[in-house]
Amino acid sequence: MSQAAERARAFVAPRLAPIAWTLLTLVAGLSGRFLLPKGFFSKYIGDVLYTTLIYVLVFVARPREAPLRAALFATGLSFAIEFFQLTGWPAWLSSKHIVLRLIFGTWFSVWDLVAYVVGAALGLAIHLGIRALRGPRAA
Repeated sequence: MSQAAERARAFVAPRLAPIAWTLLTLVAGLSGRFLLPKGFFSKYIGDVLYTTLIYVLVFVARPREAPLRAALFATGLSFAIEFFQLTGWPAWLSSKHIVLRLIFGTWFSVWDLVAYVVGAALGLAIHLGIRALRGPRAA
């Protein structure tokens, strides 16, 4: 195998599982948001999985990142976006396209902050659970 192919493999291989988890999280989050009856569960499952998605995306970008740091980053970014909603800009952006509404939301809610913590904890728990099942050398 050529040196370029080896470098490409070394870059892609540790990202395959996080990419698969990203797709799974997206499907679960969008399914919960759009297929379940409107209400508490359909709203907050999306918020929980929003932060879980950010958690997983950290490992697409940095496969060797420490899980706790990834959870803290995901929570912090989710909180920052939620507090940004207090400015009114996210509501304006959200009015322009549904994808922007899914990313930025429309109004601030303390309950969203709780959901974000749950989402980061969910990502961390699944990650550490998989790592424990795979053994000490698993990432």
